[in-house]
Amino acid sequence: MNYLTIEKVTKTYGEKVLFRDIDLHINHGDKVALVAQNGTGKTTLLRLIAGEEKGEGEQSRVFVHKNIRIGYLRQEPNFPNDWTVMETIFESENPMINAVRQYEEALLFPEDETKMQSALTIMEDLKAWDFESKIKEILFKLNITELEKTVGTLSGGQQKRLALAKLLIDEPEFLILDEPTNHLDLDMIEWLEDYLSQANRTLFMVTHDRYFLERVCNVIVELDQGNLYKYQGNYTDFLEKKATRHENEGIGLEKAQKLMKKELEWIRRAPKARGTKAKSRIDAFDVIKEKATNKVDDQKVQIEIKGTRLGSKILEVNYINKAYDDKVLVKDFFYKFKKNERVGIVGKNGVGKSTFLKLITKEIRPDSGTVVIGGTVQFGHFTQDGIQLKQDKRVIEVITDIAEFIPLAKGLKLSASKLLERFLFSKNHQQVYVSQLSGGERRRLYLLTVLMKNPNFLILDEPTNDLDILTLNVLENFLADFPGCVLIVSHDRFFMDKLVDHLFVFEGDGKIKDYNGNYTEYRANKKIEDRQKEKAPKEKKGKIKSDSDKPKMSYLERKEYNRLEKEIEKLEKKKSEITEKFNDQNLSSEEIQKMSIELGEINNSIDEKEMRWLELSEIA
Repeated sequence: MNYLTIEKVTKTYGEKVLFRDIDLHINHGDKVALVAQNGTGKTTLLRLIAGEEKGEGEQSRVFVHKNIRIGYLRQEPNFPNDWTVMETIFESENPMINAVRQYEEALLFPEDETKMQSALTIMEDLKAWDFESKIKEILFKLNITELEKTVGTLSGGQQKRLALAKLLIDEPEFLILDEPTNHLDLDMIEWLEDYLSQANRTLFMVTHDRYFLERVCNVIVELDQGNLYKYQGNYTDFLEKKATRHENEGIGLEKAQKLMKKELEWIRRAPKARGTKAKSRIDAFDVIKEKATNKVDDQKVQIEIKGTRLGSKILEVNYINKAYDDKVLVKDFFYKFKKNERVGIVGKNGVGKSTFLKLITKEIRPDSGTVVIGGTVQFGHFTQDGIQLKQDKRVIEVITDIAEFIPLAKGLKLSASKLLERFLFSKNHQQVYVSQLSGGERRRLYLLTVLMKNPNFLILDEPTNDLDILTLNVLENFLADFPGCVLIVSHDRFFMDKLVDHLFVFEGDGKIKDYNGNYTEYRANKKIEDRQKEKAPKEKKGKIKSDSDKPKMSYLERKEYNRLEKEIEKLEKKKSEITEKFNDQNLSSEEIQKMSIELGEINNSIDEKEMRWLELSEIA
């Protein structure tokens, strides 16, 4: 069943063309992600599908099936400030939601037996008890507990979670999601990933979370230079097929340039008075010229900021404690940072991650303990809220207010304008006012203001929010080569896995565990630990376990353990062979599709076998 059809849709703002004559079809069960650079029209396209914008041109058509409901999650929700959380959640025409709302209201007034009986009757008639359980699960998973608070007292992140909860509870047939993972902690993201992966969900979303793209989506569309390209498959498939497209475009470009030269010679030789046949050839030349002069966009953000030298004494955190009233955020934490460390910070929302960053930079004081910062340390602190960029400033003015020139490696210098170009702000774009920038463009500009000050200890608090994948790739490459220390708070699992050596895991009640490994390794081990806790019989109070009580590996488990090692090794070899085949430029699209499916199956098999191997290794 077709849910959405877009045909010949164009959208411009002044002279800027966001997209021209694009087509898109989405059917029931499709999970489509939109990938594009910041400022190229992602949110505009979502708004257009949701009916909040109109396309341009006589042939422009956006058709949404009349029998389905659309749910749209905006980047910045807009609820009345005086509404309570409960009023916001239950404001709906859905009869199931209204039934649960009446029941919840009746619970607040148990003495009113008539109201309670009426609510119970409606719940029974609609068989709404399972739906009530589902509402409670969604609210619990997204940590929405204070239902009497007014929306105006909530932070931006809390409002985004509230908007997501309301959308999921309402159960529209077609979900349109603009950065759904922003402001969610890692547990919430993994739960949402499972929720949206269910076969009957249909969605169109913008996200920079590459694991989300990998595990949820079956179609990725890319908005590139005003054109829309569709790729079947997940994020891995997208990367492979996009590379093939660029290679083909490169071949096509070379052919078009040769053909253009030939046609240009003919145009110059041809007599002034041309017949119909000659006229058609002139028209064809215009098309060829456009192809030949349309360069493949290989623009990349380049970052070569020079880091200030870091001395031997960097940062010492000596048994610090911090609490607000009865809530303990940091308890007896001790750590000495070493050169070139890359540390990730993970934990649920509200456990004290941002407070910890402010403690080590001395923005706030600990209740006890000390923080000693080395004399050569220069922090570059990228905060969640960012700096308040002045709306009436042009992009170039924001940078030149800090410095006209920026020192680079090897004694070189770079002008503010050239640096902005490397951050994908063209000369024309540099004259744009801050008020005209998209959310992602503002974050990119703010990131530049942090990096250009030559820090040697970077503290990044949710740096990936609203950044496009291109900027993320280059930021990752920069951080991998950064000569100083890096401390990252991020819900982007791909970003964390790629960069960090170990984690500070905030477990709650002020406990911070230093885990040696990346996020995926931590989650795999935690799942094993949780499973073992569930299986383990409850120990009697006071009984001390001896070594003889520990589970021992059976003969069959030992055999399985050894077999798994060999199987994983064979699968990794097979994976390398298939990956190597993708370098063959003569592959057909059918071969690419077949190999992509096989590679996906191999990756899934490796994940399953590694999980079982980890379980057995714990016993071994």
